[in-house]
Amino acid sequence: MAISYTWDVKTVDTYPSHTDDNSNTQSDVIYNVHWKLTGEDDANNDADGNPQQGSVYGSISLDVSDLSSFTAFDSVTSSDVQGWVESALGSDEVTSLKSNIDAQIAEKVTPTTETKTIGS
Repeated sequence: MAISYTWDVKTVDTYPSHTDDNSNTQSDVIYNVHWKLTGEDDANNDADGNPQQGSVYGSISLDVSDLSSFTAFDSVTSSDVQGWVESALGSDEVTSLKSNIDAQIAEKVTPTTETKTIGS
């Protein structure tokens, strides 16, 4: 199975104004990201013909103690934020999240449990 992963990092929390540890002040400083990571299996479809999917979500705080490489809010891209999230999570955690999604999809493709209803 070939699983592709997509990040949704569009929802962020900002400080309208923030001064870092070096007395640099910036506006609309992103300090927290609400993220969702979705995996889609292009080799296995559900009963409706849609690719099997799995996802995980969370939020992560960003270090805003040094704004020397600050990017203005209007110039921030999803790619920028994804990089910040992956860096803040760390590569081991990102790998773990992807493994979790892989397991969700594997369970859908080949279930190890089923829920059934007993007749009267």
